[in-house]
Amino acid sequence: MKKGVMFYKIFIPILVLGIGLITSFEIYIYYHTMNSVVDRMADSKESYIRQIKNNLEQKIQTIEYAFSTYSTTQSFNEVVENPITEKDFVAYRNINTQLNYIASMGMEGTTYTLISLKQKWQLSDGSLSHLTQADLDRLYDTYINNQAQGLFWLKTDTGIRFVNTLPAFSTKKQAIALSDISVETLDRMIKTGDHPAVFIVNRQGDLMYETDPGANSLTADQLRTFSSTAAGQKDAGMLSLDRSKEAPLKVLYAKSAYNNWTYITLLDQKEVNDALKMTRFGLITMGLLLMLFIAAVAYAISVYFTKPILRIKRSLPEDPQFTSNNEIDWIINSIDSIITEKKSLETLVQSELPQLETQLILNLFRNRVTREELEHKLPRFGYNVLGSRVYVTMLVQLDNLGKRAASDKDVLLLAVNKVAEEVISAEQRLLPIILNDDTQATIVAFTENNEQEIRRQALDYATTMIRTVKEYLQCSISIGISKSYGNLLHSKEACEMSKQALHHRLNLGKESIIFYEDITKVVSGPVLLHYPVQLETQLFDAIRLGDEEQVSRALYPLLAELMKHNKNAVHLEVTLVRLVNNLIQLEQVLGIDVLMTHDNHALYQRVLSIRNPEEVERLLVEQVIFPMVRSMKEKTNQQFRSLSEKIAAIVRAEYDHELSLEMIGDRLHYNPNYLSSIFKKEFGTTFSDYLMNYRLDMAKRWLIDTDMTIKEIAERLQYQNPQNFIRSFRKKEHVTPGAYRKMKQAN
Repeated sequence: MKKGVMFYKIFIPILVLGIGLITSFEIYIYYHTMNSVVDRMADSKESYIRQIKNNLEQKIQTIEYAFSTYSTTQSFNEVVENPITEKDFVAYRNINTQLNYIASMGMEGTTYTLISLKQKWQLSDGSLSHLTQADLDRLYDTYINNQAQGLFWLKTDTGIRFVNTLPAFSTKKQAIALSDISVETLDRMIKTGDHPAVFIVNRQGDLMYETDPGANSLTADQLRTFSSTAAGQKDAGMLSLDRSKEAPLKVLYAKSAYNNWTYITLLDQKEVNDALKMTRFGLITMGLLLMLFIAAVAYAISVYFTKPILRIKRSLPEDPQFTSNNEIDWIINSIDSIITEKKSLETLVQSELPQLETQLILNLFRNRVTREELEHKLPRFGYNVLGSRVYVTMLVQLDNLGKRAASDKDVLLLAVNKVAEEVISAEQRLLPIILNDDTQATIVAFTENNEQEIRRQALDYATTMIRTVKEYLQCSISIGISKSYGNLLHSKEACEMSKQALHHRLNLGKESIIFYEDITKVVSGPVLLHYPVQLETQLFDAIRLGDEEQVSRALYPLLAELMKHNKNAVHLEVTLVRLVNNLIQLEQVLGIDVLMTHDNHALYQRVLSIRNPEEVERLLVEQVIFPMVRSMKEKTNQQFRSLSEKIAAIVRAEYDHELSLEMIGDRLHYNPNYLSSIFKKEFGTTFSDYLMNYRLDMAKRWLIDTDMTIKEIAERLQYQNPQNFIRSFRKKEHVTPGAYRKMKQAN
């Protein structure tokens, strides 16, 4: 499904924000992990070079301690002050023994040399040799002259040389002790297979030892630069060594307080990368999964928040003149169009307010208005809803049309309605309306709750209306006035009161003003004290069917019920008027013309003028109800006859096809049971018997006129089993089909 602009405006920022957060979080985790790995490896390597420093210093200090101790003994003074020749075997053996003892305390593979400057001899690795003056001068220049310390170290081609001028605490040096530590010895002590290169530099930054000469990138300048940088730092730690075109080197160091050497090793970036390989893979995998999750969440959120917008868009009408991919712009444009249309509609509604007001009053009389709707609409039409008011419903009906034709009745009612508008001021009434074809209605409002005053004003209005209508329209009217009521929602009941009041104008004559209260004083209780609605329904159903017998069964109980429960003459008159009125309405619904003929024009007066109940019953039966029944019966018979003929025609045309009353009912759009009853009524037989008899008549004709076999005839007539056909044929003709054919052929 194509997504709109709003979808992407929500989806993309959420996605970008989510990916940004995930990326930032993973970068933070990666660098945090990398720093942890670097710190852990740095701690490991720092510990490693500390261990190297401590081990090496321990060996060196042992050698120094041995020589220093030896230089303070009496045997040392005797040896260095006396000449030794090859013949001085005892002195040679003592010196050699002492050197071997020092060697046993020091490092394996270290060569020890003792030189007597005074007696000019040198004992090295068990070999005794005599020194020349040139040798002595060279030794002084190298080890004594210009040397600030009597103990120092020198780098040699084969390793590191430890120089100790003796006596240690005397400026007059008599001997020199040399300890040559070979590279192999240092490698055995320092070099391991799983650690990177180790460098040892002196205070000046000169390289004293390295585990892998030539294999590393630290030059002499870099070492001196690092030495000067580390000089002011703490005894151990990690520093970055800048390189011109490459990334800085991470250098771990440990400084020796004993001989000012600096032990150096490098933090191998490859080793760090290897340690972080799984971390990178995990972070990348987790990042991709989280990004997919964020994409799904962003998609779901975008769909969730754009769904109402799309629903609003679908519910709004499309504007072909406006095209935009942005749903909000589209909705705003649609809303603007709706607002414009609303304004136009409001203008139209304003012009239609009288019709709407008329409809509101009609709905009041039909009890189709709620309290909330009434409270909302009355101020809209300019009515004051504040304060308590009392209302009275006035209904006006024409007594006669004057010299006008019946077609002018509607015009007269409109004129009467206009008279009501002029006689009763707008502040004292709701809008007068035409209630139906015979009646005009006005709801009059009173601010006082005094029944006497209300009656007086209502009488004044009614009198003025009758006089005005007679003067200007040359016709007469009668007015029925309801009891007062305080809630407009009771207007329907008030309307019924006024109608009941108007029923009495037949006795009171034309131009009557009838208050409902007056007729209730004559009649104890409501005017319609008792009316058997259920019996009336049964009577009207019988009239619709045109069934005189059923009408008789329903009519007499109805009249008996009316007379039994309405002993008062006024009660009986009101109920009889209602019955006649309902009969006239039924006639109009059924579309027959009985009661509205010239002879029955004054039917109401005729009914009410009779004071004998039996005569009233005779009049209703002979001149009203039975004429309606006969007219309805004739109309119904025509319909029944037409339907029955249609059914018979279908049977005659399709007797050799599968046929049922249900199929015919579907075709003619009637209930099968209804068709069955009218068919039997018209033809005196059931549909199935009629169909079977017609098929058997066709079978007799085929048996005589064709050579078709009995089986073929049975199948064509839709008998599934020939025996059923033979059985039906014999039941009707008292002979089998075969015997019938032979009998007819013999004749």
